[in-house]
Amino acid sequence: MLSALIKAAAEEPQIITVRGEETAVFLSMEEYRRLRPKKQSIVEFFQNSPWAEAELELPERLPEEMREIDL
Repeated sequence: MLSALIKAAAEEPQIITVRGEETAVFLSMEEYRRLRPKKQSIVEFFQNSPWAEAELELPERLPEEMREIDL
């Protein structure tokens, strides 16, 4: 039965019902990959952001004294 479902999904998505109500869709891997959003790197995410070209006015940074630390 599962192998028949897999073969049918290769042709077109298969709708699965429970008591007559559509509850799930069984897809071929090819269709799943086509529908799945492409993974972006964090750099691509920020480059594609609607805020990528926004100009930010940052307050001037005040000089800070160096702290001494024990290593």
